[in-house]
Amino acid sequence: MNPALDRLHPYPFERLHELTAGQRPPAHLRHIGMSIGEPRHAPPAFIVQALTEALAGLGSYPSTAGIPELRTAAARWLERRYVLPSAYIDPQSMVLPVSGTREGLFSFVQIAIDARKQPLVVMPNPFYQIYEGAAYLAGAEPHFIAAPAASGYLPDLDAVSAAVWNRCQLLFLCTPGNPSGAVMSVEYLSRALAIADRYGFIVASDECYADIYLDESQPPPSLINACLASGRDRAQGCVVFHSLSKRSSVPGLRSGFVAGDPALIKAFRLYRTYHGCAVALPTQLASVPAWNDDSHTVANRRLYREKFDRVLPILEPVLQVTRPPAAFYLWPDVAGDDEVFVRDLYGRKNLTTLPGSYLARAVDGANPGRGRVRISLVAGVEECVEAALRIRDFIQGK
Repeated sequence: MNPALDRLHPYPFERLHELTAGQRPPAHLRHIGMSIGEPRHAPPAFIVQALTEALAGLGSYPSTAGIPELRTAAARWLERRYVLPSAYIDPQSMVLPVSGTREGLFSFVQIAIDARKQPLVVMPNPFYQIYEGAAYLAGAEPHFIAAPAASGYLPDLDAVSAAVWNRCQLLFLCTPGNPSGAVMSVEYLSRALAIADRYGFIVASDECYADIYLDESQPPPSLINACLASGRDRAQGCVVFHSLSKRSSVPGLRSGFVAGDPALIKAFRLYRTYHGCAVALPTQLASVPAWNDDSHTVANRRLYREKFDRVLPILEPVLQVTRPPAAFYLWPDVAGDDEVFVRDLYGRKNLTTLPGSYLARAVDGANPGRGRVRISLVAGVEECVEAALRIRDFIQGK
């Protein structure tokens, strides 16, 4: 057995199941799940129709590279979404379909790391646990940079020592951030690229929440924008990950893509040829119109804005909570033990959230997620309002 398996932490939702085991929530309250970032808006009808019409493709093995139509749709979406020069993203050499960002992020680390050189994978803390697990299984060590409220929930890159950067082979960024919804500016991303240029590591940006933001006039930028600003004509040393799961409310479709440096994409494509994780042809065919259409994402954002507009006035008088610029999470300070809060909230109100400490690691005795909970506003508007009322009543002891 691979000894690195022993280093993997239990997944947050396994820990949540253990935490709430034995609780007996009131039977008269239907359960509301707000722990998992699984969008529950109705999938756009045109995507469902495209998938249905493509089912004959189940009779064919898909290619690792993906169909040209999908790569082109992804490239053109990147150029529209981030206002890039025409043809800045070459579909043939700079785009590769993946089975959602989770699979893509994990497998990319396996080609990015040279385990012979005591490598580090640097990542924000809190973080998406796939980054850490992928690092261990690639033969690297994770290095965590705290992203607390005091820093605007952004990791302080300048606080990292030269010794760490010298061992770093891959830096993970996440913008908009999970769980805080924090957005990295082009200036911040450019600083990350400047450090990468100095020390010679890859920068990977997880941007799966890119199309969920609350101000239509301020869409979050991409690492690709910083590549352009730095003079990179082919996104050298960089990759970005995108998914339809959040953008189009189709998490079960398992469809995303990675884009960036052609040399990295070439190596990743070779690995995936052996890895056997090519995206199914019907999924690819349904993904083409999804990336080609932007109007459904406007309607999607409108629903999330309505949730924040209605939920926050209920919670703000009783909870230290702020409106994030992007994503669909609340990340409040519960002024106490986050595990106790989540366990008792479930036991008394039949409502599941996620302890913040499960999304972070303790470094020098400090866990930046401790005392916070992640609340996913993924259910319908009225259900989110009901959940907020239950949380308010719970805090008030009702």
